[in-house]
Amino acid sequence: MLPLDFAIVMLFLAGNTLFGLWHAKGNKSTGDYFLGGHKLPWVVSMFSIVASETSVLTFVSVPGLAYRGDWTFLQLPLGYLIGRFLVSLLLLPLYFRHGVSSIYEIIGMRFGPEMQKVASTVFLVTRTLGDAIRFLAAGVVVQVVTGWSLPMSVIVIGMVTLVYTLSGGIKAVVWLESFQFGLYLSGGLLSIFFILQNLHMTLPEALASLSSAGKLKIINPDIPHILTNPMAFTGAFFGGILLSLCSHGVDYMMVQRVLGCKNLAAARKAMIGSGFFVLFQFAVFLLAGSMIFLFMHGAPVEKDREFATFIVHGLPSGLKGLLVAGVLSAAMSTHSSAINSLASSTVNDIMGGRASLTLSRIISFVWAVVLIVIALMFDESDKAIVMVGLEIASFTYGGLLGLFLLSKSRKSFRPVSLVTGLLASMLVVFALKHFGLAWTWYIAISVTVNLLTTIGIETVFFRSRSSSSR
Repeated sequence: MLPLDFAIVMLFLAGNTLFGLWHAKGNKSTGDYFLGGHKLPWVVSMFSIVASETSVLTFVSVPGLAYRGDWTFLQLPLGYLIGRFLVSLLLLPLYFRHGVSSIYEIIGMRFGPEMQKVASTVFLVTRTLGDAIRFLAAGVVVQVVTGWSLPMSVIVIGMVTLVYTLSGGIKAVVWLESFQFGLYLSGGLLSIFFILQNLHMTLPEALASLSSAGKLKIINPDIPHILTNPMAFTGAFFGGILLSLCSHGVDYMMVQRVLGCKNLAAARKAMIGSGFFVLFQFAVFLLAGSMIFLFMHGAPVEKDREFATFIVHGLPSGLKGLLVAGVLSAAMSTHSSAINSLASSTVNDIMGGRASLTLSRIISFVWAVVLIVIALMFDESDKAIVMVGLEIASFTYGGLLGLFLLSKSRKSFRPVSLVTGLLASMLVVFALKHFGLAWTWYIAISVTVNLLTTIGIETVFFRSRSSSSR
């Protein structure tokens, strides 16, 4: 990197570190450290949600989708909007009514502390594997745009994130994520403006050119391949609804942000508002990818390297540094969220909430190290492992959603029935993947398998025994 770009990046990293250290003085208890004392402004929580779900892969892959194809990816975030309305209607009132620190406490209240630990363990394993390997992929992208080695990229991101997350807790995380969201979104908008200036085109002229080339298509019916094409409208839209219902309703990392709001009304604003901003964000980065297509005349570029290649070779000094800071923002926002939510679930679900502020920070440190170590265990050649890491939520979300749906039933269920249903919902995804079903159908089928298996075992093996004993 040139000196100006390097200075911008170093200023960004130093600012994040100092901000986290400054927020450390506001943490007096674990309630402050994990939930911000329920004083998080809903606007900040909203932007934090968007930043948490936007990894570096989103930052660079979404423009690549538009560069190579069109805008059919937007069918997913259209579904996300409906999913977040459902979360706000069905699940958030439950969490605030019981005043939980962790959403898996609901499972504990309904089915006992052991099932709470099971649900939390599923979350911990899913989040650890998914985010550690996503963290590796972030290091790969940072390596491309900075020229650093892969281990150095992973360690620099990990250490800076560790410092401000460890010291500042959730308050530092959400405020910094809000800033980071603004930074990388600005980077996308500036890229679009820069290309328009260089091509001497107005935005309507660029859109007309892209439209004539078929690059702005959004709706893709593709009825013949509705079960195998993840971007066929039915699967993408309804898959987006269920994915958002799970990721923002039963995944503690996302829900933690709204639990820190002062009341249910504020939490609903943050949750629903994040859906609109995610849709806007994806539209911006799809447009950026389409504009890069015009700028580079559709030249062949390595898959998922389109935006990174443009940053390295197409941007002037200064703007390049800002975009590199945007890449780091996307990487650090996801990583910081994972550290704090993993520690919070460990303290509240596994340890029963019995941990001091100092011990909570130690647990956060341990999880940060675990994520860094797992990321460094693999290299870029482990493509199959990376793909499993990125898709792993699809293997467990259906099972977790099934547990929460069963908790709303008035019927009683034994732990063996619940665990068997949970395992069946995970195993069926392996079968679906083997037979080539589009991943957007995984959650719908796995949650159905979970419910049918749990209710079936309870009815056949236990209800019949109860009847015969009478």
